[in-house]
Amino acid sequence: MNMQGQNISDVIEKYFKKILLDEKAIVIKRSEVAELFNCVPSQINYVINTRFTIQNGYVVESKRGGGGYIKIEKVNLFADQEFIQTLENLIGTDVSQQEGYDIIQSLYDEKTLTKKESNLILATIKKDAFLGMDTNLENTVRAKMLINLINRLRYEE
Repeated sequence: MNMQGQNISDVIEKYFKKILLDEKAIVIKRSEVAELFNCVPSQINYVINTRFTIQNGYVVESKRGGGGYIKIEKVNLFADQEFIQTLENLIGTDVSQQEGYDIIQSLYDEKTLTKKESNLILATIKKDAFLGMDTNLENTVRAKMLINLINRLRYEE
C-alpha cells in the first residue's frame, strides 16, 4: 500500500469504504486490521469511532473478547425506521453546529437531500442564524429543527 503523504486514519477509512462499496456490511477483527496496516488496534477504534458514525450513515456493532469482532454496516437513510429513531435519539435535545453539519452531509451523500436542500438547511442551522442566542438554547432549537426535518423526510414519497 502506498501511504506516502497520507494519514493512516485516512488510509484505513478508505480501505473500509472500498469494501463497503460492494458489501452492505463488513465484519473485522481489530487485531488483524491493525496488523495489516502496521498500527496499534486503538488506531482502528479511532477510525471507526470518528468516521463510521450514525451521523455518517453507519451502524457499528462490536463484541469484545477472544472471538470478538467489529461489524460496520452502511445503512440506507430513511429506508430503515430503526435507523431514523436512532438518529433522532442521537440528536436528542441539543446538537452543535458541527454535528448538524455532519448529519446533513450524510443525508446529501446518500442522495436523500439535493445540494440545494442541503445548503438551505445548512444556512438555517449555522450559528449566525441564531442571532447571538445563548449556546445552550441555540443547540436545543437546532436539534428540534433537525428532528422536524427528519420526521418530514420520513414521509416523503
